[in-house]
Amino acid sequence: MASMRYAVLAVMVLPLLSCASGGAGGVANAPVGAAPPREAAASPAACAALAGRIGDLMVTAATPVMPAPAWTVETDSSYEPLPVTRPLCRVEGTIEGNIGFEAWLPHDWNGRLLAGGVGGPAGQFNYRDMSRRTEEGFATFSTDSGHKKTQTRWMADAKAREDYEHRATHLSAVAAKALVERFYGAPARRSYFLGCSGGGRQALKEMQVYPADFDGVIAGAPGPNMPLQSVRMMWFSLRAKQNPAAAPTDADWDLYEKAATNACDTLDGVKDGIISHPPACRFDIAALACKPGEAKACLAPEKVALMREIIAPLRDEAGKPMDGGLVAGVRTRPGPPSPLLRAMWADGIYDDPDWDEDSFRRTADLAAVHAKMPQLRADSTAIDPFLAGDRKAIIYQGWADPSTNAGPTIDYYSALAERYGGFDRISDNVRLFMVPGMYHCRGGPGPEAFGGSGHPTWPGQPDRDILWAMIRWVEQGQAPEQLNATGKSADGKSFVRPLCPYPARAVYKGGGADPASPGAFECAR
Repeated sequence: MASMRYAVLAVMVLPLLSCASGGAGGVANAPVGAAPPREAAASPAACAALAGRIGDLMVTAATPVMPAPAWTVETDSSYEPLPVTRPLCRVEGTIEGNIGFEAWLPHDWNGRLLAGGVGGPAGQFNYRDMSRRTEEGFATFSTDSGHKKTQTRWMADAKAREDYEHRATHLSAVAAKALVERFYGAPARRSYFLGCSGGGRQALKEMQVYPADFDGVIAGAPGPNMPLQSVRMMWFSLRAKQNPAAAPTDADWDLYEKAATNACDTLDGVKDGIISHPPACRFDIAALACKPGEAKACLAPEKVALMREIIAPLRDEAGKPMDGGLVAGVRTRPGPPSPLLRAMWADGIYDDPDWDEDSFRRTADLAAVHAKMPQLRADSTAIDPFLAGDRKAIIYQGWADPSTNAGPTIDYYSALAERYGGFDRISDNVRLFMVPGMYHCRGGPGPEAFGGSGHPTWPGQPDRDILWAMIRWVEQGQAPEQLNATGKSADGKSFVRPLCPYPARAVYKGGGADPASPGAFECAR
C-alpha cells in the first residue's frame, strides 16, 4: 500500500483515484432539483455540427458516441475512466493553440455543467470524474491546463506557466458554456467545479479570480500556499538526500504513524484506528528512539532527529518559522526530490536544466517563485465578488494528508473567517470539512469516500455525495450540516462516519453505540 499512497509527490500531487464504482446510473428520480432532459437538440447531427470555431475554442473533433452497451474512452490518463452507458457527444479541441479541452455532452442532460479539475503536473484530462458524472446526466469538461504530460520542460514556457496557474481553467469554463448553449440550444442552468490536489487549487483560484465562472466549487486538498508547501517538500528531501543515515524510510514513517495512532486513538472516546482530531494529540516521536541494545520497532537517534525536524515547523535560514509544521501522526514521502519539484525551480524559475538542487535556498527560492509564478498561490481572502453573487464553495481536506498538509488549508479557512466576521458568517457561503485519517484526496484508515474527486458517487444523495450536497445548497438553499463518508477498517469491514463543517468535529456519543454507524457521532464544537 505504501508504494501506491506515496509514489507521486510534486508541486501539485496527483490524487490517488479509486477503482471502485459508486451508486448506479441516472438521476431521473433524483430528489435534488433534477432538470428534464433536452434530447431534441442533442443528436448525432447536432454533435457533428460543432466542429470548427466556437468563440476561442477550436473544435478539432466532435464525435457522436452511442454506447453498445457501454463505451470507455481509450487513454493513458492517470484519471482512469469508467464505462459510460449514455449516448453523448464527445468534443475535443484547443484554446489559443496550446490549451487542451475536452467535453462530454450527454443526450439526456440534467441541465448542469461540471468541470473536472486536474492535479500533479496536469497535462491530461480528468476522465475519471467526467465518466462518473456524465453517467449521472451532467455535461462535463476538463482541460490539460495548457500542456501535455509528455511535454518536457514546459515550465520554462511563460505562457504555459500562466495557463497552468489560472488561465486555462477559466478559458475552458467560458468555452464550455458556449459549447453547451450551441449543442442544447439553451445555457446550463447551473455550473459546478470538482477537483482535488491541483484540482482543488484550481477551484480556489476560480473562487478568488473568476468568481462568475461557477455557481459552486468543490476544492479538495487544495494546498492554498503551494509555493511554501513546495519549499517544505524540497528542503526536507534535500536534508534526507544529504544525510542518508538519517533519511527516514516508508517503514520508519509506518512505525511513527502507528505509534501516534495508538497513543491518541481513544481521545475521541472510541478505539477505531483513527486520530479523530490530531491537534489534540501530543505524541512525541522521541518515544520511538532505540534504547541501548534495541534494534527492532524503534528509530536510530539520527532518524529521530531528522523526523522531528520534518514534523516541526519549517524554519528559514535565520531560524524563523515559515509554516506551522505537521499535525501528529502525519507521514511524508521518503527519498530525493521528485522530478516535478526539481522542474519547478530548474525550468520554471531558473530556466536551467542543469540547475544544482543542492544550491536550494529556502527564503530566496520561495521569493523567486512568488516573483515568477505569482498566481500559483491560492490563498487570497479577497472574495467579495464571489460572496456578493451568493455562490458557494466546499473545501475538504484529509487530516493525515502527507502531500498538501492540513495546516495551510485550515489556516486559509480561518483567515477567510477572520476577514468576513467569523466562522458562522463565512459558513453561509464557504464550508470546510476535515476528514479524519484520510490521506491525499482519498485513502488512509479514516472515512475516505463521499463523492469527492475520484471517489465513488451516490447520485442524488446529498447526505453522502459532496457534489449533490453542493447542488442542494446552490439550488435549494440548504447548506450541508453533515456528510456521511464511507471507509474500511483494518479488518476489511465498512463503516460510515459523519464529517462536520469546521470548526465542528464528529464526537462519539458513547453509551455503547456502534462506531461504524454515523448515528454514533454528533457534530460539536
